[in-house]
Amino acid sequence: MTGAAGYLGTNLLELLAARGHQITAIDRAIPAGTAASNITWVRGDVLDPSSMRTALAGAEIVYHLVAVITLADEDDLAWRVNTQGVRVVAEAARAVGARRLVHASSIHAFDQYRCGGRIDETALRSTDSRLPVYDRSKWAGEVELRAVIDRGLDAVVCNPTGVFGPLDYSKPLSRINRTLQDAARGRVLAMVGGGFDFVDVRDVAQGLLLAGERGRTGENYLLGGSMTSMVDVCRAAAAHGGSRGPMVTVPAKLLSVAMPLLAPIGRLVGSDILSKAALGAVTCAPIVDHGKAERELGYRPRPLDETVGDLVTFFRDPARLAHDARSIA
Repeated sequence: MTGAAGYLGTNLLELLAARGHQITAIDRAIPAGTAASNITWVRGDVLDPSSMRTALAGAEIVYHLVAVITLADEDDLAWRVNTQGVRVVAEAARAVGARRLVHASSIHAFDQYRCGGRIDETALRSTDSRLPVYDRSKWAGEVELRAVIDRGLDAVVCNPTGVFGPLDYSKPLSRINRTLQDAARGRVLAMVGGGFDFVDVRDVAQGLLLAGERGRTGENYLLGGSMTSMVDVCRAAAAHGGSRGPMVTVPAKLLSVAMPLLAPIGRLVGSDILSKAALGAVTCAPIVDHGKAERELGYRPRPLDETVGDLVTFFRDPARLAHDARSIA
């Protein structure tokens, strides 16, 4: 598994380890502490073919999770890791004879900026050069993977939506989790009125595992959860935290109209929050259809409020929720 020390990697690692799989956990930085007896940590660089062939030697199923997430319009490292890195890992998996590769792409590989639309696996992709680099690079990474599939690699692609929930040991927390932590503490007084499809990171981990077992070669599977407004999810976090939620809702249409002015202001003050990547999909709020993953994989995401409640519990007592997660895995 590449990116094993990351947010999604941590949750997939918990799931695989609890099921008794022998795991090679690959990352550029190996976390401190004692790993379970069935986890072997290995340093690896997804831009180094030799490094990846060595790290993946003997692997049966490869889960490729590494990505550079950014809200910038341009980022050379993100482009290389999210495109070239996918090809390097795919070619290494094919070279070592891995039975299957599961690639964690993103909803951002689909064009989310057509307001009022619907996204399924046949929807338009992020090919427009004016889109943020993360969106373009996630689609380009899938193109790189398909070239290796055409040469004989058995691989499937999963596209999670807005991933949130526990376990998140990132420093700092993911953007969504950080916002919900502030909301649980009563610190979010205003929020944009747009919405997004949010999915529990643990359900994404389960979806990746199911894709490895049941997915069809070359197919994409959208791993979504629940479409909800930013205001409602923040209010849910506040309720679980015993605080008051946002009192002011900023209309999404107002932000959409003001985007040409907001983005330059954001760049001027060194913030990526006021950007198309941060606000575009939220203001357009496309409906995500994850029915294919349900039908073909048996994917079943949990209710959003359950995730919010677990996340607030995690903020208060990470060890307790980690113990609970292991006991039910």
